[in-house]
Amino acid sequence: MANAEECRAALEQLSRNMAASTGDVRKAAALDRSLSCRITDLDLTFTGQLRDGRIQDVVATPGPPATKAEIRLTMASDDLVALVDGTLNFASAWASGRVKLEAGLRDLLRLRTLL
Repeated sequence: MANAEECRAALEQLSRNMAASTGDVRKAAALDRSLSCRITDLDLTFTGQLRDGRIQDVVATPGPPATKAEIRLTMASDDLVALVDGTLNFASAWASGRVKLEAGLRDLLRLRTLL
């Protein structure tokens, strides 16, 4: 099981990856939306803002998110780390229920480029 620091580092790496992207991926990451990432096995939620192609203002709080973010991810700590380092495919993790993604339909259509 990954710890909170490893999860934060994975989110920071994801932010760097999005900021360095180009083309359609860059356009998809250019949303301005609230974001939460619930880490079930740590009972921890990271919240922040997806803005200018980066995840900004990340805060970790114990328990479930206090408010409903516009883009919501739920997964185990090891799955977050594996997704970011490329050893876990998002589509297969989502299809098997290991990763949950909730967002409005328009956002889901834009985010599919990132996934």
